[in-house]
Amino acid sequence: MAVMNAPRVTADDYIAFLVATPKEGTATEMARCQPLGPDAPAHDAFTRLLHRLEPDADALWSEVRPLLPAEGVLVFDDTVLDKPHARHMGLVGRFWSGRHARVVQGIDLVTAVWTDGDGLWPCDYRLVDPAEAPKRTKNDHLRDMLAAAASRGLAPACVCFDCWFSGLDNLKAVRAHGWAFLTQVRSNRRVNPDRTGNRSISECDIAATGTVVHLEGFGLVKAFRIVAPNGDTEHWVTNHLGMDEAARLGFAEHAWGIEEFHRGMKQHTAVDRCQTRMNRAQRNHIGFALRAFVRLEWHRFTTGVSWFAAKLGIIREAIRGFLNQPRYALPPTATA
Repeated sequence: MAVMNAPRVTADDYIAFLVATPKEGTATEMARCQPLGPDAPAHDAFTRLLHRLEPDADALWSEVRPLLPAEGVLVFDDTVLDKPHARHMGLVGRFWSGRHARVVQGIDLVTAVWTDGDGLWPCDYRLVDPAEAPKRTKNDHLRDMLAAAASRGLAPACVCFDCWFSGLDNLKAVRAHGWAFLTQVRSNRRVNPDRTGNRSISECDIAATGTVVHLEGFGLVKAFRIVAPNGDTEHWVTNHLGMDEAARLGFAEHAWGIEEFHRGMKQHTAVDRCQTRMNRAQRNHIGFALRAFVRLEWHRFTTGVSWFAAKLGIIREAIRGFLNQPRYALPPTATA
C-alpha cells in the first residue's frame, strides 16, 4: 500500500504568514518567505492546502470561544473585499460598498463580532455567493448565524446591526431567540405612534430619549431620533421597551466596533489579497485571515500593543537583521 506524504504546510503555517506579512497574501510570496532548507515548501503546497480543506466557520469558533467574555453584544455587518480586476474568481460579484459609496466588484463577507467594548472577537462569518442569489442573501446568512449563536449558548445583552439588516424577518428572528435588538432604520420606515395609522418615522414626533411606537408588521418598539455630529438625523429602534438613551448610546458605541474590526482585518491580515480563482480556496483564505485577526486581537487585548504596532514589530526585527548584515551595497569603485 502506498504511503501518502504528510502535507508540507498546515493551517497554522498559513495563518502565521498572514499575521506577519505587511501586504502580500499570495501562495508564491508565502513560499518565498519560508525558512531556507531542503524541506522548505513550494508555493503549490500552500495552494493545495486552500483546495484540500473543507471551508468551515467552526474552526474560527473553536479558537475564539475560550477568549469570549461572558457578557457582551453580538454585532452583525457585512463588508466588501475589493476585487476590481477579478474576471473568473469564485464568489466575486457586484455589491454595494460603504467604503466607496457605490456598487463595486468584490466578495461580500458577513461577520458576527462579540464585544464587551474592550475586545473585538469575530465568532462567525458567511460569504455571499452570487451563484446562489437570490435564494441565499446576506439576510439569510444573518439568520443562520443567529441560529448558530443560539445553539452555541451565546446570550447577548443586545444584538446590533445597521439598517441594511433591519428587515422584519431579521427582527422577528432575533425576537424568536428571546434577545433584544438595536438597529437603525431608514426615515421612511412606517410606524404608528398614536393609533391613528402608519406613517414614516420621520413624520412622527420621536424623542431623543425614546418613544414607544408600533412598528408596521412587527409590534411595539422603542424608537429614538438622534441628530448625528454631521447634522444628519438617525432613527434607531429596539424591542427592549425599557431601554433608555444611555443604554442605547452604549450599545451603539459597542456596535461601532465592527467597523474597526473590518478596517483592521483588511489592513493587517491580507484578507483581500488572495489571487486564487476557486470558490473553496477563497473561502479557506478568508477563514484563515479571520483566525489571523483573532491572534492579533488577543495580543492587543493582553499586551495593549495595537495591531499596527504588532505588525511593525515583526518588520522591525527583519530590518534589524538586514542592518546587521546589509546585502545591497555599491561596488568599492562607486564609493571611492
